[in-house]
This record gives sequence, structure tokens and C-alpha cells, in this order.
Amino acid sequence: MQSALLLERDFRHIKSDDLDLRPVFHRLEERGKAHVLICMLTCHLTWHLRRAWAPFTFTDEKPPEQDNPVAAARRSAAVQAKASYQHDPAGRPYRSFCGLLEHLATLTRNQVRYTGTQVTIAMLAEPTSTQRQAFELIGAPIPLTLT
Repeated sequence: MQSALLLERDFRHIKSDDLDLRPVFHRLEERGKAHVLICMLTCHLTWHLRRAWAPFTFTDEKPPEQDNPVAAARRSAAVQAKASYQHDPAGRPYRSFCGLLEHLATLTRNQVRYTGTQVTIAMLAEPTSTQRQAFELIGAPIPLTLT
């Protein structure tokens, strides 16, 4: 029951909040199945990212068990502390999952051209401590080049 609720929530999120996927109508069955597969892969990736990045977000890492699935959700003491402090011990602000994705999107590669020359150099913007740690938490290096 709990996993079905989480799946419905995840589909709702990928269709509206996280990726802003709109309804897509396919005429061919193959394309419809491919679209569902992409949505399921997105759900799976989002689920892993939410778990890995929970220390940066208001996500409840250890939600209290509930006997009644229809009862109002309760927050753990850890999440209540996150909500009241608004910043982690290192001084970084806690964010929503979408807010963290928006912050990660500011890590850009820029083309720099020096005055009087035709030479351009690709430079990666300096990552913030949050961006660095987010990549560490998922076990991926910060890409030096974006292709």
C-alpha cells in the first residue's frame, strides 16, 4: 500500500513539479510504451536522488511509522529541527528537492574570449560547497566539460 502511494506521488511530481512533463498523446503503441518506460526510469532516478540528497533538503530521512495510511503525516524530530534551523551545521541552507535542482543548474560552462583575440576557452563555473557535496553524495565527479 505504501509503495503504491509513493509511486502515485512520484508520478505526480515528475509530471508537474520536478520535470514539468506535460501529458503526451501517442498514436503508436510503441511510442506510448516508450513514454511510460521513460517516466518509470525518471521515477527511479528521482527516488534515488531524493534519498541521496536528503541531507540538503527538508526530506524526512527516517519518517515515523504510521498505522493508518489515511492519517495526517507526522514529521520526525530531525525534520522539525531542519525546518526550524533552516541551515545545516556548515551554514548551507536547506532546500526543497526542486530548489536543490535549481541550485545545481547554476553550475554552468561558459565560453570565455579574451579581448583582442579569437581564442575561446571553456570554463566551468566555480561549484558551491552544496554543489560539490551533492555530486559526492551520488558518487559522481563534477564534470569538467559538459558535452
